[in-house]
Amino acid sequence: MEELVILVDKNDNQIGEMPKMEAHEKAVLHRAFSVFIFNIKGELMLQQRAAHKYHSPLLWTNTCCSHQRSGESNIEAGERRLQEEMGFTASLNEVFSFIYKAPFDNGLTEHELDHVLIGYFDDEPNINKDEVEAYKWMQLDDVKSDIEKNPIIYTEWFKIIFKESYDKIKNYKI
Repeated sequence: MEELVILVDKNDNQIGEMPKMEAHEKAVLHRAFSVFIFNIKGELMLQQRAAHKYHSPLLWTNTCCSHQRSGESNIEAGERRLQEEMGFTASLNEVFSFIYKAPFDNGLTEHELDHVLIGYFDDEPNINKDEVEAYKWMQLDDVKSDIEKNPIIYTEWFKIIFKESYDKIKNYKI
């Protein structure tokens, strides 16, 4: 059964549900989250999406991201997906949210009210190879510089989120 996404208005009020693929085909605004995990050195854990993903395969992005399920809080969703993709748990804090729209070459569009979640983890993940090809740790300034030099190796939403949130994330302390 296809996963449903939560349709929302610009104030994050739930207005319905829709199959994920249909929401991306129709560019309908829906709720999502993006997790940023840091280690004790202040490095961000990036993941490289698996080669068989239906969009953005093998591109680098934030630690994990996905969609909340009905009745699930943003934090619960982030913790669930972090375990499913990266194989570990971490305490997450919601830092901010914003709306973005990112079209893809395959005709799909991400139109999301994205909740940005930050957590800390200082070990090696146990990545799910069905979801993640590889991971690496990078300093935020190095990520920023690499996105400017090599934008085609990063997901569209990560470039948008990173630009929108760079100062907020850099200055956030738990």
